[in-house]
Amino acid sequence: MQCLVFVVLFALGVHSTYGVELTYELEDNSKQCFFQDITKDTRATMEYQVISGGRYDVDCSIEDPDGLKLYSEKRKQYDSYAWDAQKTGAYQICFSNEFSTITHKVIYFSMIVGDEKPLVDTMDRATALNQMETSCVTIHDGMKNVIASQTHFRLRESLGRVFAEGINTRVQIWSAIQVTIMIIVMVGQVFVLRGLFNTKKPFTRTDT
Repeated sequence: MQCLVFVVLFALGVHSTYGVELTYELEDNSKQCFFQDITKDTRATMEYQVISGGRYDVDCSIEDPDGLKLYSEKRKQYDSYAWDAQKTGAYQICFSNEFSTITHKVIYFSMIVGDEKPLVDTMDRATALNQMETSCVTIHDGMKNVIASQTHFRLRESLGRVFAEGINTRVQIWSAIQVTIMIIVMVGQVFVLRGLFNTKKPFTRTDT
């Protein structure tokens, strides 16, 4: 068994929240793991979906720094999981396709760690926001909803496109088989008809 381990490091920067979105191909009979450092009492959210491959299913598990399994699901197409870190350290997120021997899977997953920093500093205080600040917060929340909707529709579009391309390939293969059979039958009928009309007359001998 081969386990391909990818260590994903996210830069914290000036915000208190950070995350990643990743789409990658998981080969058959393989397992890939990602690691994320999370501090104690920090909330993390992980979401994944199988875009293409086989029956659109994959095994997924999440372990804490001590190896304790926080989440484990078998052969699911999509799911999401949120948890509060009880320990500081590297958390492991693994996707396994070991139950499949011939089919690759394309998997999308996203992970968000921490709470988002307030857009306006005064939001942390017990004071009312002015009209400009309220408008900025409203626009910011609307843009987040737009980004989430775009991601959702991109995944649905990709899933539908892969399904349609698969059907198109099957139709083309079946059409080619049907055309081949028709040509064979046509050629066979031509030879049969020629054999019927080209029968030789029996030879008669006349003696004088």
